[in-house]
Amino acid sequence: MALTHLLYLHGFRSSPQSFKAQLLKAYLAEHHPEIVWHCPALPPAPFAAAALIDRWYAALPADARLGIVGSSLGGFYATWLAAKAVTARVVLLNPAIYPARDLRAQIGEQTCWHDPTQRFTFTAAHVAQLEALAVGLLPNPERVLLVAAKGDELLDWREMVARYPGAHHWMLEGGDHALSNFSELLPQVVAFLVAHTVPGAAL
Repeated sequence: MALTHLLYLHGFRSSPQSFKAQLLKAYLAEHHPEIVWHCPALPPAPFAAAALIDRWYAALPADARLGIVGSSLGGFYATWLAAKAVTARVVLLNPAIYPARDLRAQIGEQTCWHDPTQRFTFTAAHVAQLEALAVGLLPNPERVLLVAAKGDELLDWREMVARYPGAHHWMLEGGDHALSNFSELLPQVVAFLVAHTVPGAAL
């Protein structure tokens, strides 16, 4: 069945202005204008972010065919959603595997990447919420594509691989956490979402 809706979930301190989100949005508009695009601004509070995602998911038409793309912390939220949206096709871009552990060091006042005038406070309660949102192994890993850069300077690609057994693993030599070369990856990412065509480098 053809994909009808695509949800993009951005990372910590990011926004819908993420360059990966904007590249993907433009690519879909050119090549797959029939797909409904949605990229919400996720609140800093994990429970609020999950509730926002859940409300949108619950409002989808009954015959919707969903694709999910999550980057970094957005990959954690995408995994949470994929645990119940079991027919969705999912692409995880350098996903956060243990955000409660890794973001504990970020407790305090933070600024937003795309608008430093916007500030928020990340708290110990938010860390506890991340712990509560963790899910187990995904029920349909064959519908998941992990894109992991071995050169990620923030997250360990080995933890990503171990977290998603049975998924398609597209390992990138070098690279960085932001996937600065995302424009080169786009055609294969979209091909996986719309036709389940696995990139040649996938296992």
